[in-house]
Order: sequence, then C-alpha cells, then structure tokens
Amino acid sequence: MQKRLKVIQNILNDKKAQNVEVIDLTSKDYIVEHVIIANTLNGKHAYSLLNYLKSDLKPQGEEFLRVEESDEWTIIDLGDIFIHLMSESYRKKYSLEKLLNELDNKA
Repeated sequence: MQKRLKVIQNILNDKKAQNVEVIDLTSKDYIVEHVIIANTLNGKHAYSLLNYLKSDLKPQGEEFLRVEESDEWTIIDLGDIFIHLMSESYRKKYSLEKLLNELDNKA
C-alpha cells in the first residue's frame, strides 16, 4: 500500500499538483483505507492530472472504479484509495482533511 501511495504522490508532485496530502484512515470507520487530496491550478490542470494518473497507474494494475469530474473537484475511486483533485477554493470550502480526521475510530 505504501508503495502505491508513494507512486500516486510522485505523479501528482511531478505534474505540479499543490499541497498533496495523504490521509491514513485504516483505523477509522470509513469506506476506503486512504484518501489523497491535492490542489489543482484550474479545470484543465485537473483533467491533465487525471490523464497522467490513468496513463501511469493502469499499466501497474490499478483499476479506476469510478471517476467524477468537474472544473472544481475530481474524485477518483481506486477501491481502497480515493483521490480528490480540488481547486484551492473548494478545498478550503469543504475542509475534507478536517472532516476525515474527525471520523470515529473503528469499534
């Protein structure tokens, strides 16, 4: 898992995503084990990041189960990892990091 997360982080960093953060949710009651959040510069940048992720990760066996796209927020579901590519304003507005960090631990 750590290798997969590092590969995704490296792609995002190499392609100029900003403020890339990995949140470990393995001890939390949530639908995935990890969430990666990164800022995009604009809608075209988000689209490009998605394409880079697909072209680099699919040959490594990653399966993109679902992708929801908009200019402000793209969500990529890899099954056990969610990737959120967000505009800076949406990231501030929705404060996903805060929400995810406040989740209850698994019982």
